Amino acid sequence: MDVTADQDAAQPVAAWSAVFAVSLCAATLVATEWMPVSLLTPIAGGLRLTEGQAGQAISVSGFFAILTSLFISASTRGIDRRSVLLWLTGITLVSGIVVAFAPSYSVFMAGRALVGMAVGGFWSMSAATMIRIVPVGDVPRALAVLNGGNALATTIAAPLGSFLGQYIGWRGAFFCVVPIAALTLFWQFLALPAMPSQERADAAAAFKVLRRPGVPYGMLAAALFFLGQFALFTYSRPFFETVTLVDVTTISALLLAMGVAGLIGTSLIGLVVHRRLYASLVVMPLTMAIVAVALTVYGSSLGATAALMFLWGLIGTAAPVGWWTWLSTALPDDAEAGGGLMVAVIQLAITAGAAGGGVLFDTSGYRATFLFSAVILALSSSVILVGVLRRKPRADAQCAACVPASPVL
Repeated sequence: MDVTADQDAAQPVAAWSAVFAVSLCAATLVATEWMPVSLLTPIAGGLRLTEGQAGQAISVSGFFAILTSLFISASTRGIDRRSVLLWLTGITLVSGIVVAFAPSYSVFMAGRALVGMAVGGFWSMSAATMIRIVPVGDVPRALAVLNGGNALATTIAAPLGSFLGQYIGWRGAFFCVVPIAALTLFWQFLALPAMPSQERADAAAAFKVLRRPGVPYGMLAAALFFLGQFALFTYSRPFFETVTLVDVTTISALLLAMGVAGLIGTSLIGLVVHRRLYASLVVMPLTMAIVAVALTVYGSSLGATAALMFLWGLIGTAAPVGWWTWLSTALPDDAEAGGGLMVAVIQLAITAGAAGGGVLFDTSGYRATFLFSAVILALSSSVILVGVLRRKPRADAQCAACVPASPVL
């Protein structure tokens, strides 16, 4: 019997077990991060808050995700990446317990800060983890599995949270994350291999990529996109309740339809961005801006709202694929530092969107919030367009000098 052959055959099995364990972690984190979106009204009622104040649960997690994503590589230098991932998963579990049993708004927000730390740390390390777990040729498939967990959680988190909230309350809905996080922690403990730290970058490494041509345009456009998206999406449930005038069951159905649309969009966008990356980055935010304006006009119609939110989910869930594709073309030789900055940019935008949208929702109503979203999304489209136009003269000059053009904005 060839023992070596058996070990070689078993190694891929162990590697893919680790990949699926990390994918489950991604799904758990995404579900935990976005569950407040579908539970704003009961959270506000339970803790005696306004919907805008409850929406800051998204803001605080985003803020701590920003800090963690920027500095986790440098602050954990020398620590095995397996241990770091296990600690981040453990923090997710603790967060679920703290939020579910929070006696006050301050404790609730502390629990949300913990999940923000886990989100920022995990996503900053996710791509590098996949690269180290599987052979080079299998990395694209491993990343697809990872993003599949993300897309699945995005699909089910909001409608499932809304549905569970009806029967076991918002605290029970949040506590459902705890056993899943425990399972994820145990699976990763068994499956993840040792991954000694190879990080040598200093704390400022993520910011240095902004010196690269075109990168500031892309980062600014990404920030504007996610800011505009979450200024509206965070307050979709209060909008459904007060404008479309539907019950909780219908809200769950609307959120599920958005999730299904997102799965469809995620499965299709790879083909689009491969051929028309920059056109996609211009068209997607512009289309969502039109949807935001249309919701202020037709929001009282259930049929129109359902169709518009389906389109919103189709584009909004798939758009991150376009931004990560842009990053891989803009920074092919510095993706780790760029990835840390991109996570920080996205989380900062989500934080600002949820906070700004909440203030507008409380003070001026949903129309001000949705129109603000539309303006910011249109600005994102404009920044990308300007970047493309500025890129063409450089490409022409490089072509004239017989030098291949760089595929960045």
